[in-house]
Amino acid sequence: MTEYYKVADFVFAVTLGRDCDLNEILPSFVPFRCGEVQREDLLFELTETDLDEDCPDAEFLDEDNNDMGQTRLYRVGDRYRIEMRYSESCHVIEMDPDFRNVSAKLRWQDQYFPMALCSLLRIAFAQAALMHSAVSLHSSVVLDAGRAVMFMGSSGTGKSTHSRLWIENIEGVGLLNDDNPIVRIINGGPVAYGSPWSGKTPCYRNESAPVAAMVRLVQAPENRFERKHDVEAFSLLLPGCSVLKSDDSLYGSLCDTLVALTEMVCVGEMRCLPDKEAALICRKNIYDKSL
Repeated sequence: MTEYYKVADFVFAVTLGRDCDLNEILPSFVPFRCGEVQREDLLFELTETDLDEDCPDAEFLDEDNNDMGQTRLYRVGDRYRIEMRYSESCHVIEMDPDFRNVSAKLRWQDQYFPMALCSLLRIAFAQAALMHSAVSLHSSVVLDAGRAVMFMGSSGTGKSTHSRLWIENIEGVGLLNDDNPIVRIINGGPVAYGSPWSGKTPCYRNESAPVAAMVRLVQAPENRFERKHDVEAFSLLLPGCSVLKSDDSLYGSLCDTLVALTEMVCVGEMRCLPDKEAALICRKNIYDKSL
């Protein structure tokens, strides 16, 4: 069976090898379902196949352990191979160099199968989107008067807390996404989109808004906002981006997009406490054109 989804105005397909209800397996994707499109119009298609679990010719590139479980990256010829484990079961995808064709070996008996499929789709989407001036950012984003304000930072910094402080203390502010929004440059302007990937917060809004600011949060004993420009602004954005750094073409596309973003939006560092004043100071500095 095949289902189609539109995220950040990109359409991708998921084709599994057995009858199932993808609405139950991927409930966060339901708001993003769309009708069938021509294959040439797809960002990518993930297709379940029978990949070899053991791949002796694979060249190991990188490894990561986080809330997505254990993830290992390999190169097999001109393809990328990602192995993901939440438990003993190993889920595998292989991606073509242009990231349009994604083959997947999925372990249905694994109790973490839905989480693994969701995470593998996020990885595939993030890489394919980079080729189209779009980037998946590890951030929390709020909507303020029709504009998106994005908060980035290391895990545990308080991105979700800072978004909540905006929502609780600034009239009309709402949450767009709490973990992995997408940012695209459309017609010369940056736009933030909700996505099916929102971390522990169930916020899966198929909406978008122009980006007003991108702010990196740092825990501190006092509240202070500082605007950044050029290289400093670029350095604030880069750590929150999803990219296979070993791929020169992908990394170059990401860098081009980030440089453009630093020239279009307010980029700043907010050293802050988890209090109301932090939200108010941050907002005032974002919109104060004289700073």
